[in-house]
Amino acid sequence: MKKKYNSSINMKEEIKNYAEEIGVDDIGFASLESYKSPNTPPVKEIFPNAKTIIVLAFEQLDNCESENLQIASMGNLAISDFSHSSTYKIARFIKKESGSKVMNVIRGPVNMDKETRRPFADVSLRHAAVAAGLGSFGKHNLVIHPEIGTKVIFTAIITDLDISPDTPLEEELCLDCDICVKLCPVNALNQKNKTDVAKCSLKSQPYGLSGNIQFWMKFAQSNPEEQKMMLLDEKFVKLCQSLSLGSYYVCSNCIKSCPVGS
Repeated sequence: MKKKYNSSINMKEEIKNYAEEIGVDDIGFASLESYKSPNTPPVKEIFPNAKTIIVLAFEQLDNCESENLQIASMGNLAISDFSHSSTYKIARFIKKESGSKVMNVIRGPVNMDKETRRPFADVSLRHAAVAAGLGSFGKHNLVIHPEIGTKVIFTAIITDLDISPDTPLEEELCLDCDICVKLCPVNALNQKNKTDVAKCSLKSQPYGLSGNIQFWMKFAQSNPEEQKMMLLDEKFVKLCQSLSLGSYYVCSNCIKSCPVGS
């Protein structure tokens, strides 16, 4: 039997308690009015009856600090799996308990802009997190959580349930230390409040979409002997793993260097 909550306060507390029970590190609630993402479509275009964005925060383990690529990637895969599963569980909980409609928003898949050839998402989890009071932007253009710092990822649930929103943080958590800017190996953070996505992606995800395109373009232009060597190369193995396992980050300098929450 589905419960019909007359009080959004009761449901809000139920959701927060359930999220804590299954291991979510923090949770925030945002109104559509407070969600301001300049490069994504209005949420109403995705979910016409949407009223609330529920944002979940998950602290990363310390794998991202390892210079060992395999260990670092394991941490990224593990938190992706855990956050996706937790988000789905909470979305199902809300739907069963309230009878409302819910849609989950996780990391990926993304779209590709035809003009810039850069990836983008239809819902910005970073802007949703800020709107839900879970942090503020730093110079690395990532969200800094007041307790966890930068080693955090976000997922979200959009619902037509009308829940009282949390207040966005007024405090700027970034220390203006410029450590992330100085440690970026490709100078992708040199322009204030903007990340050069093309530079960042090629360095941090060399086995992602751009890396795949470059590999196969070179493969098509190579002779049979060169093609054979390319297929035996370590890079091809990593490209295949990235396709089957997901994101394969090789640079996390901006995340692991941020002193907030360390």
